[in-house]
Amino acid sequence: MNHPASRVPYISYDPTRHLLLTPQDDEAPARVARLRALGIGDSPLPAFDEFARKLARTTRAPYSMVNFIDERRQYFAGLYTPSQDQAVELGPAPASAQPGRVMDRDHGYCPHVIVRRKALVLEDVCDYPRFAGNPVVDEIGIRSYLGAPLIDRTGTALGTVCVVDLEPRPWGREGLETIKSMAAELVEQIHQMEKQQSDAP
Repeated sequence: MNHPASRVPYISYDPTRHLLLTPQDDEAPARVARLRALGIGDSPLPAFDEFARKLARTTRAPYSMVNFIDERRQYFAGLYTPSQDQAVELGPAPASAQPGRVMDRDHGYCPHVIVRRKALVLEDVCDYPRFAGNPVVDEIGIRSYLGAPLIDRTGTALGTVCVVDLEPRPWGREGLETIKSMAAELVEQIHQMEKQQSDAP
């Protein structure tokens, strides 16, 4: 059964590179408004860094992120790396941004997760022509990815939680259920933050 064209996300195609690029994100303006109302998504937060640390330990992954996405960039408000609890340089960052916290929207796999609105498991990105040509493969060496969307009480996909590895990883069903469960946990934490803000005098 064919789906109506209006329900299929638009995917741009660059014939010179022979790969499918980042999907069009029509919900970005509404997401940005919601993130601004929540006061998150454009600066690092200790609670999100701590959550990223917990996520890395739970999945035994070397890198983990709490990622919020707007029309043009991704911002890692929570970030954990294997060598230290500081930002790793994931891509070019403006001088005004925290080093390593910003990545272009066309890099990585979280933009796909947020448009799909469901978890994505890539045990070896090189097994998927659609994802193997992503810049993070050559520039950073990412070989596996596990991510899930953060969908809040308003139905807005705020961002993602994800883990990556520089080696292929058999995440399996356990990994999928773990990332979905932890995404739900963080959404509840965000709701609690929102309630505290509204209760503040």
